[in-house]
Amino acid sequence: MPSPPDRATPPDRRTAGARALGAGLQTAVALCLVTTLVHVVMVFLHVAPPNPVSKRYNPQINGWVYPFFEQNWRLFAPDPDSFNRQILARTARTAPDGSVRVSPWFDLAAVDNSAVEHNVFPSHTAQNLLRRAWSSYVETHGATDTARSERAVMLQKYLRNIAADRFAARHGGGTFDFVQLRVVTTPIAAPGTPAGNRPPAPTENRLLPWWKVTPHGK
Repeated sequence: MPSPPDRATPPDRRTAGARALGAGLQTAVALCLVTTLVHVVMVFLHVAPPNPVSKRYNPQINGWVYPFFEQNWRLFAPDPDSFNRQILARTARTAPDGSVRVSPWFDLAAVDNSAVEHNVFPSHTAQNLLRRAWSSYVETHGATDTARSERAVMLQKYLRNIAADRFAARHGGGTFDFVQLRVVTTPIAAPGTPAGNRPPAPTENRLLPWWKVTPHGK
């Protein structure tokens, strides 16, 4: 009695599928290698001394590096903060009756401090994300809140999005139309200074303007 025909996938079809899978894998590997090479070159040009190549492609280098891949030499020459900064945020939304409702202040820095305190391996996000976003904002804006360069605009949006996302996540994802930051800076007492009963007076109490966000806080 003749055996039934084999219903498995024909060899030529299996071969074509394997070739397509192999080609896709090779393409993905090639893209990863190219992206890695571009990243290494961009970071190298960012940290290298000024040269004709880095000067010519400075906008492209800054667009790739900032704000997520910023590099500096503070590992070898640390510059510890001599101030404590309390970064607070509040939001505002327009109610259906046309009135504007403003939320209480929410301490963003206190959340990071609680995540770092008594933590043997604190995350990089809790230690540096908000702190570096604020210091980069000050570096590009100075004492004013006017963005005068593309990088300043980018860092302003970066800081705004951090505050909006954290506020939304902490308060159940409620919608709002505007977000505002307030930064209170107080000095850190020198080692050996006797502790007084009164906290140190703030050296700066900076209130930023209201920033427009989407109804979902982004």
